[in-house]
Amino acid sequence: MAVLAFYALLALTTLPPFVPNSALLVSAGVLASRGALFLPLVLLTVAGSALTGDLLMFLAARRFGAPVRDWMRRNPRRRALLDWTSLRIERYGVPFVIAVRFLPSGRVAGALASGVLRYPLPKYLLGAGIAEATWAAYSVGLGYLGSATAGRPLYAAAIGLGVSCAVAAVATALQWASRRRAARRAATAPGPPCPRPPDRSELPDPP
Repeated sequence: MAVLAFYALLALTTLPPFVPNSALLVSAGVLASRGALFLPLVLLTVAGSALTGDLLMFLAARRFGAPVRDWMRRNPRRRALLDWTSLRIERYGVPFVIAVRFLPSGRVAGALASGVLRYPLPKYLLGAGIAEATWAAYSVGLGYLGSATAGRPLYAAAIGLGVSCAVAAVATALQWASRRRAARRAATAPGPPCPRPPDRSELPDPP
């Protein structure tokens, strides 16, 4: 029963966004390396519940596109994130749907932007499925490989959490640099030409 409860906890904490469960995923990897959990089932539970949560956000944004767009644009930071994500989904398609999952707030931004854009469901499922499978293998694998290498659960958990924090910091820096570069490019883009004042010869003669 304790093992089943742990699988249920993995699913419940992975399904919704913004639930901090990195330590739980690393611990699942450690337990799998020690034979207490079945690794394929752990990966299937984590990736499947995450993909289900992504799909629910996508369908909600697709169904209620206007209210979601209004809510995102009410806050300058959310508006900038929505515009930045939408532009890249339109430009790069599935590869960016995969990549955005690994950026800060990327899971929510990618799902909502794809839904608001009415991005094709099969393409979104392909991208989100690859992203969540990769994310599950990475998150659980940190604990699994760390335990196999270090041989001590606490060391393995510390290694896994340290690597997760380092990757998140790098992703945040890259996202910040990309958005700053986009803002700078928009600020230096030439605006529409100013209207030319009429020449005196073009003015009508006074009555």
